[in-house]
Amino acid sequence: MSPPRRGTPDFLLLFLAFTLVCFGLAMVFSASMAYEKNDPWYLTVRQAMFIAIGTVGMFFCMNVHYTKFKKWVVPFFVAVVIMLLAVPVVGKEVNGAKSWFYIGSFGIQPSEFAKLAVIVYLASLISKKEEKIRDFQKGLMPALIILAFVAGLIMMQPDLGSTMILLMGAGIVIIVGGANLKHIFMLSAAGGAFLSLFVTIYLLTSKEHSYRVDRFTSFLDPWADPLDKGYHLIQSLYAFGHGGITGAGFGQSIQKLHYLPAAHNDFIFSIIGEELGFIGSSLFLLVYLLFLWRGLLIALRCKETFGTLTGVGIVGMIGIQAIINIGGVTGSIPLTGVTLPLISYGGSSMIITLVSLGVLLSISRDHNKPEKETTKRA
Repeated sequence: MSPPRRGTPDFLLLFLAFTLVCFGLAMVFSASMAYEKNDPWYLTVRQAMFIAIGTVGMFFCMNVHYTKFKKWVVPFFVAVVIMLLAVPVVGKEVNGAKSWFYIGSFGIQPSEFAKLAVIVYLASLISKKEEKIRDFQKGLMPALIILAFVAGLIMMQPDLGSTMILLMGAGIVIIVGGANLKHIFMLSAAGGAFLSLFVTIYLLTSKEHSYRVDRFTSFLDPWADPLDKGYHLIQSLYAFGHGGITGAGFGQSIQKLHYLPAAHNDFIFSIIGEELGFIGSSLFLLVYLLFLWRGLLIALRCKETFGTLTGVGIVGMIGIQAIINIGGVTGSIPLTGVTLPLISYGGSSMIITLVSLGVLLSISRDHNKPEKETTKRA
């Protein structure tokens, strides 16, 4: 008797993902033309290499049954914790934060790996506890201790954006896993109060990190200090204003010419808005929403708790990061300096996002099993 065959990966999710990746690569090229005067292709070639590495990881994970990741989650989680412990000591400081390891000219950001590690670890933990997750001490508390520990390590770098994404993404997994909403509400209120106190006491009294407070509050009135605190946001808004309804045209951005910092990275959506306008930006967002919807549908169709929680966590993490990025560059929420998944330039972000999608595609293969073939044999 031959072993049961797995189904095919979800083609629509795969198609949408690579549509976004290819579009992002084109926008990285456009946004980085002025980055290296001698070689306008420099960042584009590097991004293509990151995509290639991530694609290999994605296809590997796609062809491994998702339940096997339970066996690998503890070693992966431990390795990530070791990296997070080491980065403040041996990492390289960039923009006031030690969040990166560098091997030659290539950077590794452990917080990106931590996002996936925490999602899979919590999914595994909650799927084992099942109904016990509703009990605060025996179910919810162990998950919260793990989450707080990893979030604390990331905040020590300090990296507020990644910490927020991690906490909200993990929160989605915990809620979908069946945690008592009363416990979640009380903890959210306490956590919000603690975060406010932390920002007030630590950040405001530390001159070294005062720029983080400026970035966090300047969105309320960026024109109050247009040459310093509000400069980044104002330049981003200028980009959207220049784009108008139909856009200035691909490659015709003015703000990327050293007016807008990190145009190929944190502010790439501003370049999309400037070059493609409101219409192009809207079409892009529609494709992105369809991509997220398809991923969520795959997760909810899974009949196994671990698969559902892992899938929901992956989609939630990507969606939350996209909201924080787009909200920040449009002045809707404070700027936190995070990438737009699958679009922005960045090795760690691109590789981990594609690997995560590989796990999601592995989950989709169980739903696409050739059941009709089994029925015919019977």
